[in-house]
Amino acid sequence: MDLGLRGKVALVAASSGGLGLATARVLLEEGASVVICGRDEERLDQTLAELQSEFGERHVMGESADVANKIDIVRLVALTVKQFGKLDIVVTNAGGPPAGNFDTTDLDAWDRGIQLTLMSAVRLIHAALPHLRKSDAASILTVTSVSVKQPVNNLLLSNALRPAVVGLTKSLAQELGPEGIRVNSILPGTTHTSRIDYLMQSRADAAGTSIDEQFAQQAAAIPLQRIGRPEEFGRVAAFLVSPAASYVTGESILVDGGMYKGLM
Repeated sequence: MDLGLRGKVALVAASSGGLGLATARVLLEEGASVVICGRDEERLDQTLAELQSEFGERHVMGESADVANKIDIVRLVALTVKQFGKLDIVVTNAGGPPAGNFDTTDLDAWDRGIQLTLMSAVRLIHAALPHLRKSDAASILTVTSVSVKQPVNNLLLSNALRPAVVGLTKSLAQELGPEGIRVNSILPGTTHTSRIDYLMQSRADAAGTSIDEQFAQQAAAIPLQRIGRPEEFGRVAAFLVSPAASYVTGESILVDGGMYKGLM
């Protein structure tokens, strides 16, 4: 199936690894030009070199940026348009806020979590919107979590803040729909990234078990009986931002192996 992404320009936030990288890779495979970013310059340079070797230097650009920093975001969008002449697709993404419950999460952590989880999406969309309005196939995808459907134990900040991103997504779908700009959210479940390694280790430390035991318990709770692979997430993300999904907007799409058991 041709997703219609050839010639499109995409900016994928927090994409030097994990789910962002998986998304960027599928977009490149489908013929889009992609800008990746990350805070760790060494990791970013390594990822960029690998992608340029595979897909060509003219199709992928990398830039060091902190998605929680307004100046970095404005610069990143400007560089994207300068390099490729336009912007069609934006994928908002950020590393998840730290684990913890209400008693272990201080007010400074709340402030940092808001900047990282909510305001990074707000700022990126705000900076990109003037350029998206010039596209004939504009699409925004916010990366959230299954936690917007059902809270995850010991992930208070994620449980509280990611639903705000879905509220933003749904509101923007209503506001921007008449302009032909689609806005959706993608909700990953347990997918094997460094973030999940961190969470499983946190659970193992709290429970006095091994990380392998935590992975086994998590897999047993998923109907498909396994942890997701980043590329499985990336394929769904690429579809949602593509012209192939031209009549899909305002939706929150789960990629969780059936873990969420609610009806809605």
